[in-house]
Order: sequence, then structure tokens, then C-alpha cells
Amino acid sequence: MNFDYDLFVMGAGPGGTAAAERAATYGARVAIAERDRVGGNCVIHGCVPEKMMTYAARFSDMLKNADDYGWNKVSQRFDWSKFMQSRDQNIDHLSQVHKDHLKKAGVELIKGEAAFLDPHTVQVNGRKVSAGKLLMAVGASSIVPEIPGIEHAITMRDLLGLKQPPNHLAILGSNHIATKFAGILNELICKVTQVVQEEYVLPNCDRDLRIAVQSGMTQQGIKFFCNTHVKNIERVEDGLNLTLAGDTEDTIAVDTVVYVSDRTANIETLNLAEVGVEVRQGMIAVDDNNRTSQPHIFAIGDCTHQLQWTPVAIAQGRAFADTAFGGNPKKASYDGIPYAVSTKPEAATIGLSEAQAKEKFGDSVRTYHKTFQPLFNRWCL
Repeated sequence: MNFDYDLFVMGAGPGGTAAAERAATYGARVAIAERDRVGGNCVIHGCVPEKMMTYAARFSDMLKNADDYGWNKVSQRFDWSKFMQSRDQNIDHLSQVHKDHLKKAGVELIKGEAAFLDPHTVQVNGRKVSAGKLLMAVGASSIVPEIPGIEHAITMRDLLGLKQPPNHLAILGSNHIATKFAGILNELICKVTQVVQEEYVLPNCDRDLRIAVQSGMTQQGIKFFCNTHVKNIERVEDGLNLTLAGDTEDTIAVDTVVYVSDRTANIETLNLAEVGVEVRQGMIAVDDNNRTSQPHIFAIGDCTHQLQWTPVAIAQGRAFADTAFGGNPKKASYDGIPYAVSTKPEAATIGLSEAQAKEKFGDSVRTYHKTFQPLFNRWCL
């Protein structure tokens, strides 16, 4: 059967573009569809704008201590609007760079949202396209928590698009995204409260690391409510009231609430049931080769049950292309992935956590730790 393309990719994020470009180097005819700007969630709505905000936030501490290092007093006023303008220009530039890479590789970019018509055919903005192999790299979106009044809250993506900064921000969540932004926003412009359902933030990390990060953030003025959840969000005249339950039974007043929740794949409009692609718990089911229940349809990145990291999606995309078009079978490895969190204090880990090591190796595991005082704050020693 003749197809328009050898490979059609849905989603021009890091994983999708990596797969498309690698497949094209093997001589495959490749097209890629994207409904948003090229670059995906990482470049447009996630990693890149978050990292720029992290850099901006770091200046706060540097400027506070500049006089101790021989600099004259420096203005510590942060201009949210000016930063957002600069951030958006940088994101536009990076998106264009990704478009240029696709063009240079010979990949056709089709603007719009793709949906299956049959197992080998998709439709994008009224155009029918067929392909021998199809790859879904459509990402995921936050699940809306079942909290009365949650319609008054926003997602992290919404937060990154605010035209004016909040004065008192409540963050609901404990993972690396929630914790990073608690620190960023606290240093930039506002008072921050973080509501955590666990005992400490960063629930997938070692206990020592979790305690150290939360302790450091507390010293910087962030308020934590741990072993606590939000029962209700109520709109009032001057902001929002959060009713808390758990270890803390109280009502707090804020002006903005952002939630960081579990995520589900962006598959609502793909018509996967029509073409027999299996979905499990909101995610596309794949095997170790990222193959779905249809042998010629694949999925990578955040829309699957694998780890939701940009480098993981890129590795999956390249491994897929090497296997499917390069005659060089590969699988992405998930062992020993470095995990860094740009909180303040920063945190990083690699390999098994202490709990995982003890579960795997039992009583033979020995743990050692040591605290360290950074020399930047040498006068505190």
C-alpha cells in the first residue's frame, strides 16, 4: 500500500521532533503535526519559562548580599511585565529554532490538531494524510482536583501567563514542579503558601533531601501546611478563602491559587478507540519499544505511563527512529536517570532512593550523610 509518508508524528514537542528529525536522517519521508507552537510543553509552557524564572529569582539573593561582597547597594525591584516580555521573546526564538531544525531535516510541519480516521490515516485541519507508521507525542495536561470551588484556581500553565503577579499565592501540591515554583515566586514577587498532603515536599525523593529542601525554603519565608489538604475554595471580595483539613484545620486568605496535580494524556480528540489503540488509566498503553496495541502505531513521552521528563521523551523518540528506520534496534533505558530540582536549596539525586535500595537489597544497605554550609553565606558559619 502506498502512503503519503513513511512516518507521521503527532506533536512537535521534544520527543516528537527528536523522532522526526532522526527518522528523516535515515531517508524516511516524515511529517509532523502541531496545534501549538513548535517546541511542546517544555519549551513553550514548562521547562524553559520555568528555568528563566529560576534565573530571575536567583538575582534576588545575589542582590541582597551584593554589599557584603563589595558592591554598592543595588536596586532590588523586579519588573514582572518586563521579564514576561523578555521571556516570551526567548520562547518565540527557541520555537523558531526548532522549526528551522525540522525544515533542515526535511520534515514537513503541518499546523493543526491531528485525529485518526483509520489505522493509517489522520486528518489535520481538513487534510487527510496517510503514513506507514504513526507516532503519538501529544503530551499530557493536569487533572482538575475534585475540590469545591476549584474553578477559582488556575494551573501552572495559567500562572506562567499571568499579566500581573499575585500578592499571596497558594500552591496545592508537593512534587518538584510545585516546590520549584513556590521558591521562585517567593523570591520574585509575592508571599507563598504551599499546601502539601504528605509529611514533606518531594515525595519521591529521600527523606533527608526532602527535609533539607523544606527546611531551607521555610527559612526563606515560605509557609508550609503539611499532611493537609484543601476542603473548599471560596471566592470573597478581596480574594480567595481556602478551608484546610488534616493536620491544619483552618481558613487562610490568598489572592491566587494554583494546583499541581497528576496528569492525563492529551488524547480526547485523537479517536483512539476508532483505531483500536489501548488506553489505561488515561494514558496510552505501550510496550518496551513504545509500540501500542496497534503494531504500526507508537507513543512516547508524557502521554504514556513512562517517566515524564523531557530527556526521557527525547531518548524514546531517537530509540524509536533508530529501531524503526535505522536498522539499529534500541530501547530507552530508565535506570540511573539524574533528577535535579532547581529549588532553593537545590536538590539532585541519581539511582535508587534509600527506600528503594532497602526494598531491593534489604538490611545490607548502609546510609551515610553529611550537611554542608555554602561559603556564599560564610558570615553565618
